[in-house]
Amino acid sequence: MKKIEDIIIQGIRDALSGTLNIVVEDKFLALQKTKKEFEGSLTLVVFPFVKQAKMAPEKLANILGEVLVDSVEEIDSFNVVKGFLNLVISAAYWKNALEYISDTEQYGFSKPNSKPHCMVEYSSPNTNKPLHLGHLRNNFLGYSVSEIRKANGHEVTKVQIINDRGIHICKSMQAWISSGLEETPESTGMKGDKLVGKYYVEFDKQYKKEIAELIGEGQDKGEAERNASSIEAARELLVKWESKDPEVYALWEKMNQWVYDGFEKTYDDMGVDFDRIYYESETYLLGKSVVMDGLASGVFEQEDDGSIWIDLTAEGLDKKILLRSDGTAVYMTQDIGTAIKRFEEFPSLKELVYIVGNEQDYHFRVLFLILKKLGYVWASDCYHLSYGMVDLPEGKMKSREGTVVDADDLMLQMSETAKEITEELGKLEGMEESEKNELYRMIGMGALKYYLLKVDPKKRLLFNPNESIDFNGNTGPFIQYTYARMQSLMSRYGKAIPNVSHDAGCNSSELALIELLYDFPEIISNASDGYSPALLANYLFSLAKTFNSFYQSSNIMKETDGDIQGNRMVLVQVTAGVIKRGMKLLGVGVPDRM
Repeated sequence: MKKIEDIIIQGIRDALSGTLNIVVEDKFLALQKTKKEFEGSLTLVVFPFVKQAKMAPEKLANILGEVLVDSVEEIDSFNVVKGFLNLVISAAYWKNALEYISDTEQYGFSKPNSKPHCMVEYSSPNTNKPLHLGHLRNNFLGYSVSEIRKANGHEVTKVQIINDRGIHICKSMQAWISSGLEETPESTGMKGDKLVGKYYVEFDKQYKKEIAELIGEGQDKGEAERNASSIEAARELLVKWESKDPEVYALWEKMNQWVYDGFEKTYDDMGVDFDRIYYESETYLLGKSVVMDGLASGVFEQEDDGSIWIDLTAEGLDKKILLRSDGTAVYMTQDIGTAIKRFEEFPSLKELVYIVGNEQDYHFRVLFLILKKLGYVWASDCYHLSYGMVDLPEGKMKSREGTVVDADDLMLQMSETAKEITEELGKLEGMEESEKNELYRMIGMGALKYYLLKVDPKKRLLFNPNESIDFNGNTGPFIQYTYARMQSLMSRYGKAIPNVSHDAGCNSSELALIELLYDFPEIISNASDGYSPALLANYLFSLAKTFNSFYQSSNIMKETDGDIQGNRMVLVQVTAGVIKRGMKLLGVGVPDRM
């Protein structure tokens, strides 16, 4: 089906050349959505070419409007507001559009693997603590960006890098050793990631206690932080780990496995997945090798203490360490190795997207610049999707102090809250208990995911659990409830949905709904190009609102004209399909009954 925008632009070109004898560059012929306070669907701004036409904006807009109504059958009428030409599209075109949408399988989605290969990295946790609320935003963003880009035709590989080595895990190991309890997930009944996270918090408490004691003995804060026995022991563990000390390595493997088992359960509950998992312990050696090559070629420089740095002050940045004086690697080192490994493993890769919080903005500026200086031409194909942090009404979370919102606990809480609210509505008579529990989980997770995704990724987000699960307003449950209403309507209709009747009349609420459905492919394309599930989420909310207006103004079940009723049922079916596919791209399920 030919897009209405293309039809109108061609009509405008013809009108300008035929009536006014002028040719306008395409960049000046951009259409935009008509503002809600005016009649029309699309608006042309004529100001850019009034000088060329040698007439006032309103006069030019009126001349163009008259010519377009006469020459383009898809345009019914027009109105002019100063230099803005608002065009009203014919009902016949919108009915053709509804028929096209109804007949198009997977409407809105592009042909699979028709666009360049994209890799999306998300989650990427440390193995010293369980996943928390911030990880939820990261995972939901990463999963949704991946699915949206896939729907837009990209071949997509979802990956994560697990930061399984470094001082952070050594802190948990040191605290576990110091306790002497030899606790395990089996002996404590704790999820493995939570057990390791407990020891990370214990380390921090002991470390702070030692710092305070050393300051009391006359050391300054910096000295105390360096000389505390806990941190010295953790650093010693890191050196032993990098030299493959058998005892230390065995403990590292054991505690990390506890964490992996815990993560796997949490990811399953989140509904996210990965095509490939990288481990920092496997990529940092490649990074160290590349750093040594860069040192030999003059990209990097070595200090007297043996540490290796890169000086980026000429680029407006600073000096960045790549290898410590004791030879141990930093995050940057492993990120260099991981990026190289990925482009080697996937020769078709054209884009590498990192979903990482904005506190790492500087890190990625440095990473991409280093890769460029090392001569990797694909460095310009790397992109950091920098998202804002998640705050709570009571303030910022702190992992070391154990004041984070645990992901497992929050997901369970959301399901329980959904249960309370849904039971109050009292519409689940005859539903099996297992079905109810699945529904509660779907609503709770839908509320959580939608709330975290509806905000532009770049913006900081204040998470309010009670607001997220409201059945009114811009929430996941509101959209889910609207979808369930559509399923109820189709069930009550009780027969096959007919083909679109072009002879039946249609009201303004039907036309408004069709126009919004028509936008679905563009929304997916824009959300993909902008790495923004928020665009899709807010579109689905608008679609649900517009459907409810249509539902209220069009008494579908009592309509006596069969053709009109049939067209309305096509609208119900098509809108349900778009909402289901759109919500799935957000990782949110929709129930047939609520």
